[in-house]
Amino acid sequence: MTKPLPKVTPNTWEFLRDPMIAPTGFREYDARWQYPEAINLPGITALGLGLGTQMQQRGIEPVIAVGNDYRDYSLSIKNALILGLMQAGIHVKDIGPCLSPMAYFAQFHLDAPAVAMVTASHNPNGWTGVKMGFERPLTHGPDEMAELRDIVLEGRGEQRDGGKYEFVDGVREAYLDDLVGDFKMTRKLKVVCATGNGTAAAFAPELFSRLGVEVVDSHNTLDYTFPHYNPNPEAMEMLHDMSDSVKASGADFALGFDGDGDRCGVVDDEGEEIFADKMGVIMARDLSAIYPNSTFVADVKSTGLYASDPVLQANGVTADYWKTGHSHMKRRVKQLGALAGFEKSGHYFLAEPIGRGYDCGMRVAVEVCKLMDRNPDMKMSDLRRALPHTYSTPTMSPYASDEDKYDILDRIVAKLKDVSELGGRPVKEVVAVNGARVILDNGSWGLVRASSNTPNLVVVCESSESEEELRAIFADLDAVIRTEPEVGAYDQTF
Repeated sequence: MTKPLPKVTPNTWEFLRDPMIAPTGFREYDARWQYPEAINLPGITALGLGLGTQMQQRGIEPVIAVGNDYRDYSLSIKNALILGLMQAGIHVKDIGPCLSPMAYFAQFHLDAPAVAMVTASHNPNGWTGVKMGFERPLTHGPDEMAELRDIVLEGRGEQRDGGKYEFVDGVREAYLDDLVGDFKMTRKLKVVCATGNGTAAAFAPELFSRLGVEVVDSHNTLDYTFPHYNPNPEAMEMLHDMSDSVKASGADFALGFDGDGDRCGVVDDEGEEIFADKMGVIMARDLSAIYPNSTFVADVKSTGLYASDPVLQANGVTADYWKTGHSHMKRRVKQLGALAGFEKSGHYFLAEPIGRGYDCGMRVAVEVCKLMDRNPDMKMSDLRRALPHTYSTPTMSPYASDEDKYDILDRIVAKLKDVSELGGRPVKEVVAVNGARVILDNGSWGLVRASSNTPNLVVVCESSESEEELRAIFADLDAVIRTEPEVGAYDQTF
């Protein structure tokens, strides 16, 4: 095939004929573009041909499970991708509209060596992309993405005979059966189920009902215009809405899911948001009592409690802090044989014997309900209060263009390595495994890294002592960030 062009003008003859792909869409572990501004349908077909070629060149059995999220253009994107995969000689097993974790489940259920999920995840409408993987439960990391990018952008996709299309029905029902198993609640639970009108609306309410949980619906009608808010349980807009629903209904807690259902957000019975890294500590406490001496992986945006919490220490837990990103975390959990991984954004990676190691918001919902069932006298707020108290910011994302953000970050990291104090406290160390996590002498910290999915930097801070120290840490960290004039305003503050 010819090399895809980085830009073709929409509403032209060429736009309907020639593949157009912006190179910046190939990210660390996802492929993600604004559609149709940065990729067109022939470009998606070229992506499918490239992915199929990558499978063939790696000697992978040419069978792939393919699904799509609930957006009005995702079916067109998926069909264009399937066309390219079939051109490469791949047997496509189309599982229909689904959640990303349902697509990962399909790899196991259908014994398919590869998966491709058409989704923009939590990005707003106007975005599309593909999450893909060859080695279950893993998805493409930087090496695989770079290889795929070069095959596609250099026009090295190879057409082969043998392509086949098959629609496979019944995977949704098998996925729900697998999640529920034979578990049934023994205590009464009333839970706000928040899906933001996204794909999870087709799964979560039924899942809760099958567990024996009373459901309080919150925007659970499928509507790909997302009329209330973009389904993203890390965004304060969604969390505040979940909080309001808890207070109005008297629910025991709220669980919210993102656009493709691989993330979960939690609000307790008092309407307090429990960010996913703290919820991970609550789950790690419970699981390490059942499985002592376990290893848990946390991403660099997460609380320091995985290493310092006395309950986890008493249960013999080993804490490992690793790179942010679902592909990085899945790989690390598998590499270490960890029981679970927790990411501040709401990805949870529950491995055997709990889950299969991929990120699944529905699996998290089941395990949270089981946790509450094992603690029948505890409210979610009790579990939150039982943690050592820290003060943390939400995940904040100042604008930085995809073309410049990594160079900007490199300069910021270099400056932070020379900083001797932050927020008035001495710097103990700077961990540069993924951006810079500046750790202070009392365990407080501030982080800046580059987003792998959007044109942003990512900033998170935590204080072990006070709100005042938290704000001082952020102010000093932000002062370093502001030495880069191309960094824009924050999407949210605290």
